[in-house]
Amino acid sequence: MKNYILYLCVFLSAINYAQFRKDYRLISEGNLPKVALDETPASNSINDILIVGDTIWLGTSRGLSRSTDNGLSWKNFYLSAEFGSESISALVYDNKTSTIWAATAHSTEVSGSNLPEGSGVRYSADNGATWKTIEQPLDDNTDTVEIYGSNILNALPVTTKIQNIIYDLAVTNRTLWAATFAGGLRKIRIDQILANNNPKWDRVVLPPDNRASIKPSDSLNFCLSPVSGKFCSDNNLNYRLFSVASVGDTMILAGSANGINISSDAKVADTSNDLSWTKFNHQNQADGISGNFVVALGYNPNNRSIWGATWKAEDLNEFSGVSFSMDLGQTWRTALRDEKVHNFTFYSNKTIGPSDNGAFRSYDNGYSWVLPGSITDVNTKLSLQTRVFYSGAFSLSGSNLWLGTSDGLVRNEGVSDFWSSNWKIYFASQRLSGSGDSYAYSNPFNPKTETCRIVYSIRNGSGNVTIRIFSFGMNYIRTVVQSVERGSGIHNVSSGNDGAPAGIIDEWDGRDDSGNIVPNGVYFYRIDIDDNDPIFGKIMVIR
Repeated sequence: MKNYILYLCVFLSAINYAQFRKDYRLISEGNLPKVALDETPASNSINDILIVGDTIWLGTSRGLSRSTDNGLSWKNFYLSAEFGSESISALVYDNKTSTIWAATAHSTEVSGSNLPEGSGVRYSADNGATWKTIEQPLDDNTDTVEIYGSNILNALPVTTKIQNIIYDLAVTNRTLWAATFAGGLRKIRIDQILANNNPKWDRVVLPPDNRASIKPSDSLNFCLSPVSGKFCSDNNLNYRLFSVASVGDTMILAGSANGINISSDAKVADTSNDLSWTKFNHQNQADGISGNFVVALGYNPNNRSIWGATWKAEDLNEFSGVSFSMDLGQTWRTALRDEKVHNFTFYSNKTIGPSDNGAFRSYDNGYSWVLPGSITDVNTKLSLQTRVFYSGAFSLSGSNLWLGTSDGLVRNEGVSDFWSSNWKIYFASQRLSGSGDSYAYSNPFNPKTETCRIVYSIRNGSGNVTIRIFSFGMNYIRTVVQSVERGSGIHNVSSGNDGAPAGIIDEWDGRDDSGNIVPNGVYFYRIDIDDNDPIFGKIMVIR
């Protein structure tokens, strides 16, 4: 099992696993604060966005956030008794039971390395008023076989939560589906969960790497294992799951490290594990998908199209891009060559693909794509500093498009085929308690992917400001600003309220005066405003 964990760790780094890069430590439940209403979400790293009616749900690196007033205020569940300091790895909503499902994860230290660890699924049937938890999908040591049709198949029992996280969730009829990296595709009965019957997650049998399809009447002999080892020699990339999506209640899509699996037996899944599957990848079709790492899947009901974020895997002929089908998988087209897309959202004929290089927008079913260019808040005049987009969602009316990035939440108004210039940016921040108060965010922060913003206030006119960074031993590291005149008000980027000066922000990029990224650790900042007493704060760097 040790070699298996090491292999998975290397595999994760290859796909740019960014969502759980921070080392958040759980604190005792007795010290957890009550959930309060804030002006902004708790985190600037927005992994997932879900819109249900007038409610906006955000899955972030600092837990779950919810707004019921179009983003004017947010209820953040980070550090609540139900969520603690868990990150959110996936969100899905079940319209039949009015239930929100949120998969959670955190990092944990193993032999000196921080590895992701799954922590189950939180769910609420009353719009977040109360929450319950389903345990992470795990097997018993004795779960070494799986019955499929008349076949008795060997199956590697996944008994650890380390590297066993839920990347994605989907709902069909009475079934909740989970795409897990170490445990493959799992499913569980929703009605039994809500009835508190304590059901167990079922393993789902998918085609092995050497087959393009399976059905229960086949004679099969393979091992349900994502990697070869002492248990069995099979090394099935198709059992390393990244994504799952539903097409109504009849079809389920599962994206793995070996392609896109499609089954029309979703209703069968309510009572049986004998689903038939067809797998589409780069190798088994004349015009296959671009790459076999399927990190995201989407379905547009307006034109019955299937979309996959298909990254380059092991074959040198593969390439990263978007693969989409207008005939439920029978034929595929590709677009956005060499782009790494993370997610999809749709409205009418519009497709949005958040990626490492911006949010791509298509208005003609994938033939043409448009980037938004510079994103500047129309009120604060502050600009988004990142090109990495993780998530997106249209409001039900299509009047607003919400996008989650690695450095803030943004909203674009307008339903045209192209991007409008009406942008609103939400950065995670909080109110200051007084003129001597200050804080820094994101904190902890990773200098490789983000900057740390330093918030302070100036009362009664302008002030001459100097901000310096010091190590934990108070050795000088960097001067952020030197003798700069700042106007009166709170110097942050929340929403332009409280007299916040538009376009003014002081940031540390995590580098020293020589331009080198500093090592992990605790650092202090010192703010000098005129001849007033200096203001000190603490910043933690984790990369």
